[in-house]
Amino acid sequence: MLFGGTMPTFVPGRRPMSSENRAGLGAAVALLAIVSAVESVETSSAGYIGLFALVPVVAALFAAWQYVLGAGVAATVAGMVFVGQGGALSLSGTVYLFGIALATGIAVASATMRQRQTERIRELLRLASVAQQAVLRPIGPQVGSLAVSGKYISATAAADIGGDLYEALNTPYGVRIIIGDVRGKGLDAVRLASIVLGSYRHVAFERADLKSIVADLDRAVARSVGDEDFVTAALVEERGGTLTIVNCGHPAPLLLRRGLVIPLEPPAPAPPLGFMPEVKARVERLEPGDRLLLFTDGLGEARRDGEFFPTADRAWRLLGHGTVGDGLASLEAALVDWVRGRLEDDIALVLLEYAGPDAGASVSVPSWEVGAAGS
Repeated sequence: MLFGGTMPTFVPGRRPMSSENRAGLGAAVALLAIVSAVESVETSSAGYIGLFALVPVVAALFAAWQYVLGAGVAATVAGMVFVGQGGALSLSGTVYLFGIALATGIAVASATMRQRQTERIRELLRLASVAQQAVLRPIGPQVGSLAVSGKYISATAAADIGGDLYEALNTPYGVRIIIGDVRGKGLDAVRLASIVLGSYRHVAFERADLKSIVADLDRAVARSVGDEDFVTAALVEERGGTLTIVNCGHPAPLLLRRGLVIPLEPPAPAPPLGFMPEVKARVERLEPGDRLLLFTDGLGEARRDGEFFPTADRAWRLLGHGTVGDGLASLEAALVDWVRGRLEDDIALVLLEYAGPDAGASVSVPSWEVGAAGS
């Protein structure tokens, strides 16, 4: 006979069943039905009853322990039905039932440990995300004479938390912006990113030139990492329409001007922070309407079928219109479409627009920043 009873369900609380529980329970029900059908046809022996022990094991691959227990109870009941068809309970039938019960216990224990480990990992990832969001506080929409927008694009859900960083500050020396990328991923990368940003938020108000800021940040990184760890970074200063850029092993910013896209390569290459970079500044005179894109190497490494995303070719069409926030949203949409939704690395983006020397005249330095400058 085909076992047709209803499977007991153990629903924790009143929350809807998750996709993992549905998958585990569905696989268990399918296996239970198959074994029951085979055993119903093979009435001459009870040789397939032992396969009921696989039902809770299959459920334990995905489902919570409550559902695994339910699958095990259903498998045990099914086994009892088939074992009891011959009348008296035989020794082999007793062994089969014991095996199903034992498999159920092992499967429930395995599911419990898997659940705890999964919940622990989810909590760690949640805490890391919160920490990263605290490190990367919102910037813009106006900093001094610049319209500014920053965006952090996470990679696929399975990717680790990254160490990309950015900040924009209105200092007595002009608007200063940093973008950087910590080598590696995970909580260590978030920790190092917070160290770099914490140091930058202080020294940006204290140092009169970007080279001194680089030296301070390099010492902060060297004190906090091992021999093989480093941080690539680009620092930008806008003061009175003059743009100064220093680059420590980071992708060159892109200047968008009258339909052209100009990579602002440094006069000489310099190593990342942590390797004592000796930087040389590049100076440009800004025109009203100029835009500048700062980005981490995740953008340059985004590819589809071995072909890299054509950032320079598409930059003006994507970023040259609307607000700077609209431009970053367009870039993100095009990028995600290019890689079919699967990025290999997190990406930090900052887009600036220079409106002219009078655009930031009414923008004052926040009181907390003035206090930082005098600390």
